[in-house]
Amino acid sequence: MLELSGRNLLEQFRTRSLSPLEYAKALISHISKWEPALGALYLYKPDQYLANAKQSEDRWQRGEPIGPLDGLPVTVKELIATKGDPVPQGSAASPLIPATADAPIAARLKEAGAIIFAKTTVPDFGMLSSGLSTFHTLARNPWNLSCNPGGSSAGASAAAAAGYGPLHVGTDIGGSVRLPAAWCGIVGFKPSLGRIPVDPYYIGRCAGPMTRNVGDAALMMPTLSEPDSRDATSLPRNNINWESWYRGYNLKGLKIGLMLEPGCGLPLEDEIRTAVENAARKFAALGAEIIPVAPVMTQEMLSGLDDFWSVRSWAELRKLPEQDQEKVLPYIWEWASRGKNIDAIQAVDGLGQTFAMRRACAALFDTVDVVLSPTTPNVSFPAEYPGPTNDPHRPFDHIVYTVPWNMSEQPAISLNCGFSKDGMPIGLQIVTPRFADLEALQLGSIWETLAGPVTNWPTPPSH
Repeated sequence: MLELSGRNLLEQFRTRSLSPLEYAKALISHISKWEPALGALYLYKPDQYLANAKQSEDRWQRGEPIGPLDGLPVTVKELIATKGDPVPQGSAASPLIPATADAPIAARLKEAGAIIFAKTTVPDFGMLSSGLSTFHTLARNPWNLSCNPGGSSAGASAAAAAGYGPLHVGTDIGGSVRLPAAWCGIVGFKPSLGRIPVDPYYIGRCAGPMTRNVGDAALMMPTLSEPDSRDATSLPRNNINWESWYRGYNLKGLKIGLMLEPGCGLPLEDEIRTAVENAARKFAALGAEIIPVAPVMTQEMLSGLDDFWSVRSWAELRKLPEQDQEKVLPYIWEWASRGKNIDAIQAVDGLGQTFAMRRACAALFDTVDVVLSPTTPNVSFPAEYPGPTNDPHRPFDHIVYTVPWNMSEQPAISLNCGFSKDGMPIGLQIVTPRFADLEALQLGSIWETLAGPVTNWPTPPSH
């Protein structure tokens, strides 16, 4: 039962072969075996989940579901506000002030009948690719509990891989959906900027589905992509047929740029290189033209981004009362403190590097239709680390494959493309042109079919 996709669950709800309440009881039992070790959830409300599932069960029995996702359990990232709940941003330094309204994502999910039964954990201020937090329990990777799930959508990726229901939503400003998706072996989809409205919005900040398969990511898109005026980047209502997420195998004439070198940051590990090259060969066998391309990222871009984001973070942290500043994760404090020594010109130059990334991405897509790359340069890292380098002076060395597509506003999807010799997942990233969100899902579904489903999902600890 717990292996069922969201689509399978809806069909069983319709035919009454399984009820939302029956599924809820099984899921709660499953989570109780995992969560003490995994640390994926915040504001987990099993009793409320059961009550909501009973209401959904009654609606399905009457043949009157209130929306396309009625009765499906879903988690949302802690940073996505839900009315009446505080948003601690993963930090003990944050004031616990109840949100006055549901953020766009939470509002749309509830309107569609989905049951938000929990939120998922994040690192301090969402500024780490890690499950390390001063507020939440340390989130771990279900494939190996001594490893990190990545972040900042740490709990979401761990929950999806551990089978905490089929549907999860994360946010992504530099890779925070795709990086943990890669490290946890799931699907992480970052759509075009504005396709899924977020509040607050910011340069490159997106939200996206985190699921075990492409079909469930597509299932969420009609709901999540409804416009919302609270996000000034929100795209107009679309007429995309999200149900055409599977398009078949013909790739003849498609120009795929194969980007293997990172350009800067961490070097690409051999196991990942081999897995991505294997994926490229399979796409070529379907008629695609594989064109090796140079990286878009440079050290100047990465350093400039580091300068700008550290200034931005320092500007926020310095507003905290002195007694709360002491609660900030030391790694974050040390990194952000660089910002007080960066002058205005250097900060503006750093912001300018986001546009340099955008120009480089646009120029690349003048020559190719799609980009294929690793999602991460490394396979895994220790659970207790704040990031792969464990170095506040090299905080972004692992995001070189993901961050440019945030700045260029292009869709990008991460999918599992195999496992390391130690059994840890490896991520493949597919990038399509701006607004070609459906095409990203379609190409992802092709790869998913070529690779075959993951059949060895992790099981709960035995003790």
